[in-house]
Order: sequence, then structure tokens, then C-alpha cells
Amino acid sequence: MSFDDWLAEQAAKRRDAGLERSLVSRAPDDDLVDLAGNDYLGLSRDSRVVAAASGAAHRWGAGAGASRLVTGTLGVHDQLEAALAVWVGTEAALVHSTGYHANLSAVTALADADTLIVSDAHVHASLVDACRLARGRVQVVPHLGVAEVEEALSERTESRALVITESIFSVLGDAAPLTELADVCARHGAVLVVDEAHGLGVAGDGGRGLVNATGLAGRPDVVVTLTLSKALGAQGGAVLASQAVVDHLVNRARPFIYDTGLAPAAAGAAHAALDVITLEPALVQRVNTVATALADTVGVDRPAGAVLSVPMPGPTEAVAAQAACAAEGIRVGCFRPPSVPDGISRLRLTASAGISDLDLARACDVLKTVLP
Repeated sequence: MSFDDWLAEQAAKRRDAGLERSLVSRAPDDDLVDLAGNDYLGLSRDSRVVAAASGAAHRWGAGAGASRLVTGTLGVHDQLEAALAVWVGTEAALVHSTGYHANLSAVTALADADTLIVSDAHVHASLVDACRLARGRVQVVPHLGVAEVEEALSERTESRALVITESIFSVLGDAAPLTELADVCARHGAVLVVDEAHGLGVAGDGGRGLVNATGLAGRPDVVVTLTLSKALGAQGGAVLASQAVVDHLVNRARPFIYDTGLAPAAAGAAHAALDVITLEPALVQRVNTVATALADTVGVDRPAGAVLSVPMPGPTEAVAAQAACAAEGIRVGCFRPPSVPDGISRLRLTASAGISDLDLARACDVLKTVLP
């Protein structure tokens, strides 16, 4: 089979299964009520955040200009790393160009051939890829399965172990049992790696995330990864951990070493967003109020963060419901295999502190009409 024929065959399979995807641009003045994006606190267009992005670009340039170990480490990176560490409560932080890279760095650099990697079955694709790229043995355990994690750790033959989870999971929106996982890790000498992508800014005291809320921040056996592109409204990622872990990543994490440093505008924006959240903790309360209203409307459990998951009969029905919402001025997410860990198509709703009471009421009315 030729390459062109193979591509055509793959496209036909996606169409037949109702899983075809395409890119759709949105205008800067799009007037749809957005329940699909991840701008949880509405900060991506906040004037203070935008001004900080512009100021950083004017001062440092459009790009970092090189990898961080060459000449790409800028003062704006140092300031952001210090602010993130203080805010979450860790000893140090290391900023990456994306949250994807932060996860790749943390897992691949902290695992070697003598490491067992125990991963929750529902972790994000970036963590799945990180586990695959790491040189250790990978064991996937059932979602939220603390007992299965303990069993895997107790039976391991490797000298070291990592346990991989998210604090709030990106598809179902449920929270990991972090305290229990940390206790299991402590008993078995393992390191807990927690992705706070969907916890930062929406959970815990002032939005500091679930690792902070459970008192795990700052522990030497806990490593936090996060993104700057959701609640902080910017772009990029970071690993927060002990100084020893950060020093190790600087020397061993290929996704960090060989990548150009985070663009100054994104770093400046993220730092400003942290300042806004600190000054206006009501934003965190607001996003939870919106999430609660949406959950009550669609009849699902109130989420741990900003993500709500609405199961649908199949991919075709999910796409149709998404289109019906859009026709009424409401944008919702539509997740279909392979983007869902359990194979169930669903609408994914995300709450935002930037949604007005009027738009929230309108969105709830539409959802009641469209959903079965």
C-alpha cells in the first residue's frame, strides 16, 4: 500500500467511526459563551496580564533566543520561577515552554532502567508519552486505585519508583486521593509526581492547588508539574520541587535542555496572572460558583475544579449536541476516543470566572434544552 493510500484509508476509518477532527479558527471578537476553553479565571484577556505580556516582549524581545542553558534564561524566567515556588509552597521551580514538556521532563529525567513507574489509567497524554519515553518499567493501575498502587510498589524489584497522577483529572474532572497516595509512596520509598494543570487557580487556598491544600507541597518526595496556559491565561509549563530535583532536571531533562526558553511575553503574563489571583481571591470562588451551577444544570456531580464531564451515547450524538449548543451561542467541548481514557464520548464543560451571570443563565437554559 502506498503512503497516499494509507493516509486515505486512515481518514476513511476516522470518518466511518465518527471520529474525524478538523481545525476551526475563532475570531478575536467571538461572541459565543465559552464553556470549552481552559481560561478558568478569565485572565487571558485581563488588561493587567496583557500589559505584562506586552511589557516583557518589549523588554526582552519576541523570543528567548536560545535554550535555557545557552543564553535563553532571562530575568523574567527567574522572577516567574521564584513566584511560582512561593505561591505553591515548594523550594524551587523550573519553567518550560509547555506543560507537555514539563511532564516529559519530570518523568523521563527522574526514571532510569531501575525505576518502576506506576501510572493512573486516566492521566493526560503528555504523562502517557512521558512514561513511554522513560526507561523504567511502566505499570498502569485502575483510576484512583490506591490499593493497586500499594500492591505494585510492594511487589517491585526495582530500586526506585515513581507514582504518576493528576490532582484534578482533565476529562472526568474528579480529584485524586493525594494524601493516601503520598502515604503509600512514603511507606515504599517512592516519589509522587502530581500534574496540577487543572488544580492550579481553581482548587485549594486561593487557588494554590490540591498539593498545597493537602499539605504535600515542599515535601522532597513530591514533584508538582503544571501549565501556565489554563488558570494563568498564558502559555508554558513548570516543574515545582526541591532544589535538588530542579538541579537534576537542568542537567538531565532533554525536553528542557534542548528546547528554546519560554517566550518572554508568556512568562510575563503568567507572573502578572499570579499577582491578580493573589489580589483577587474572589476569582477562585467565582469559578467554583459557575462550576456548581453548570453541574446542577446538567445533573452531574459537582466537580473538584472547573471541569465537568457529561457522558453521551456515542461520538455522533456528542458532536450533534455540540453543534446544537453552538447554534444557540454556547461553545462546549466534545471529547471522543482516543481523547477519553474510558472510551466514552462526552461533552466537556469548563467553568470560567469570566462568565457573567446573564451568560451563565443563558448557557444553563441552552444545556437544559439540548441535553437528553
